[in-house]
Amino acid sequence: MKHTIKMLFFAVALLSSAITMAQSTITGNVFDAEINGPLPGANILEKGTNNGTTTDFDGNFTLKTQSKSGEIVITFVGYNAITVAFNGNTNIGTKQLASDTSLDEVVIIGSGVIDLAEDRKTPVAVSTIKASEIQQKAGNWDLPEVLKSTPSIQNLKSGGFGDGQMFIRGFDQTNTAFLLNGQPINGMEDGKMYWSNWSGVMDVANAIQVQRGLGASKLAISSVGGTVNIVTKTIDRKEGGFVQQMIGNDNYTKTTAYYSTGVNEKGWSFSGLLGHWQGDGYVNNTDGEGQTYFFSVGYQPNESHSLNFLLTGAPQSHAAAGSGSIGSFIENGRKYNSWNFSGVNSTNTLNGGEYPGGRNIYHKPVANISWDWTINDKSELSTVLYGSMGRGSFAQARTSGDQVTYARGSNNNHDWFGLVTNYNSQLSETLNFNVGADVRLYNGFHFRDVREFITVDSVSNTSGYSGSYELTDSFGGVSPWDVFFNPNNDHSQRFGYDYEEQINYAGVFGQLEYSKDQLSAFFQGAISNQSHVRTEFLNTEFEGVSEESDKVNNLGYNLKAGAAYELNETHKVFVNAGYYSRQPFHDTLFQDNRGGNTLLDPESENEKITGFEAGYQFNGGRKISANLNVYHTTWDNVTKYNSNGETGDDFLSFQTLGVKQVHYGVELEVNTRPLDNVKLNGFISLGEWQFKDNATQRTFDNDGSQVGADEEIVIDGFNVGGAAQVTAGINGSYEFLPRFSIDGGWNWYNDAFSTGSLGAAPLSMPSYDTVDTGLSYKMLVGENKTNSVQFRLNVSNVFDEVYLESVNGTTAASSIESENYKGINKSNTGRFGYGRTWNTSIRFNF
Repeated sequence: MKHTIKMLFFAVALLSSAITMAQSTITGNVFDAEINGPLPGANILEKGTNNGTTTDFDGNFTLKTQSKSGEIVITFVGYNAITVAFNGNTNIGTKQLASDTSLDEVVIIGSGVIDLAEDRKTPVAVSTIKASEIQQKAGNWDLPEVLKSTPSIQNLKSGGFGDGQMFIRGFDQTNTAFLLNGQPINGMEDGKMYWSNWSGVMDVANAIQVQRGLGASKLAISSVGGTVNIVTKTIDRKEGGFVQQMIGNDNYTKTTAYYSTGVNEKGWSFSGLLGHWQGDGYVNNTDGEGQTYFFSVGYQPNESHSLNFLLTGAPQSHAAAGSGSIGSFIENGRKYNSWNFSGVNSTNTLNGGEYPGGRNIYHKPVANISWDWTINDKSELSTVLYGSMGRGSFAQARTSGDQVTYARGSNNNHDWFGLVTNYNSQLSETLNFNVGADVRLYNGFHFRDVREFITVDSVSNTSGYSGSYELTDSFGGVSPWDVFFNPNNDHSQRFGYDYEEQINYAGVFGQLEYSKDQLSAFFQGAISNQSHVRTEFLNTEFEGVSEESDKVNNLGYNLKAGAAYELNETHKVFVNAGYYSRQPFHDTLFQDNRGGNTLLDPESENEKITGFEAGYQFNGGRKISANLNVYHTTWDNVTKYNSNGETGDDFLSFQTLGVKQVHYGVELEVNTRPLDNVKLNGFISLGEWQFKDNATQRTFDNDGSQVGADEEIVIDGFNVGGAAQVTAGINGSYEFLPRFSIDGGWNWYNDAFSTGSLGAAPLSMPSYDTVDTGLSYKMLVGENKTNSVQFRLNVSNVFDEVYLESVNGTTAASSIESENYKGINKSNTGRFGYGRTWNTSIRFNF
């Protein structure tokens, strides 16, 4: 018996020894390649098994393998996986995981025409938001909301879905250049941006880069305040995708699905995204609904050529919010909508609420073909050919007496085609040269028609400024798909106004960059011609006969230069200067839609923009970095145009000439990582934005004839309204468990002023601050732990701060205190910001 026990003990010991000898102990350290710091929570898995572990807060790990030799796979959601071989006990040292959402890892087709600041060694004032942050913090907001924690940027949410706007250094969106994969997307007629048409861009964005001021763009574009580059998905290196469900306040819901095949052995890749959203809207009677679609096909026949076709769009329909007095908001609450009436005896209301005040309906598909050609190791050519077709309407219910009769559509449609191409050559070790072209062909058509008959079968008129007409056909209803596929091409079924615009643009640009040792410098130049022709179909001399205006040609150009000096690896200084001669927008050249083809006399001249910037960059490694920028921008010789609305024979329009604005300020941005699992960032921007000198105003009647003599408008020394001139913020995140983090941000706005008619002193608005927070958790799932389920919660304006977001008016405070709100007369038109809002989502990444 004793011998048997001894033999069993010996056998067990021998087996244990054999097992031990077959195992290996693998140790190592995993770092984030971008910040060169530890990556806590990275997954270490023995390939072909379920045996694994995760890194600690210092990025260290120890794994006992089941086999003596083999491979381990190191993964982390949002980073590219790496595989490391082992044979026996092994210390693999430090392995770096590169984020697949960093600009270095993003596959960009048409990269030569996407002007990212990283492409040039001479710095600019820039902030970059990467896909991981966009994915977390975008929620159900538009792009401007994501950018609000960057210096000199303010986002105003406004009323309904997609109706917000953004200011950079005090300049509105018409003076900020927005680019989508190198394609200009500001309105060709007026430079405006409507975020409701781009609601899907956040779902497909790989990165968004804000270049304040002069920026790095080589195009002859209208960037006074700055440039926003939106880089979307094109080709994904590997197969994968996600499915996401989001819900939010006021019955908001959004479902999104994305899949990419990755690049196969023959060089082909396919990706697509589909999404649907709907909600009641924060403001009363501002419900909305829309879809998002995105399709991309890539082909890489060899290492020298990459081609990609992309199609994306965001058809949507949402009810708008009317303006109201501050007193009305105080009486009815900040969700008040002045277009929300209970009866049907108003021209702004449809019984049942389908057209409460007005409904924005639009569909603007965008397609482009990109081609990158690596000619040799020193030169390359990038080309993007694009096109878009916008079809949409602002629909309003019309009444007769106490009865709603029909829905009137104010249509703003366009066809837009363009080409951007850029050739880049490394002339020598120190000189880089590129040259390119930018061509745009735009046809806009604007008219009024019947969107839907409600209680009548036809609409007719025999007098008034609109002329005589009888309308018997309706077009499109309230669906953006119907609006797009059921266009009104019949001039006899249009009324009020009916005209087209042909705007053609052609420009060339170039840049020479020098870089040697610690010194870098660049010089840029661009010249362009923009032509305008307007064709009138309704307000013409002979009924039924169209009239075409003379062609107007405007030549513009810009010059930019800068230099940077790297004092050492930690400190760098730079200075940039630029001058733009910018062509006026089409809408400031011609009389408005009542005046036909009449050119405003005198025609608007080119605007003159002069900018100076200087900066200092501090790079203290992964623990701390800082950017300090100072700027001075003069926007001169500006023509502003406005009208007083539809008042029949008393319709008046105003042309203000020689407006000059001077904006200068300082910006400080600091990014820190005090602990491996803690990020803490902050910024402050101090601005002074004022009108300089007085301007001249002309008044025109309904026929486009000047009324009275020129008059001087006193604006010298007035503050520029619309955005806060002093902003600050602190934001940070704390990962208290692997892949489990909380983040938050505080933003403060001060020295904001009202907008209103030129010639009246703006009002000083009360300052305010808001706090936002979020919670994230990623759970690794799947056989190899390479998939994940991600949970996210966003809460905006956590403390439900009540604040005036904007004021349009110049009525001074009343001596009767009850007629004021925080020093602002309640009779002024204004809008309060949103209260506490939230959204939460669950996302499966595979």
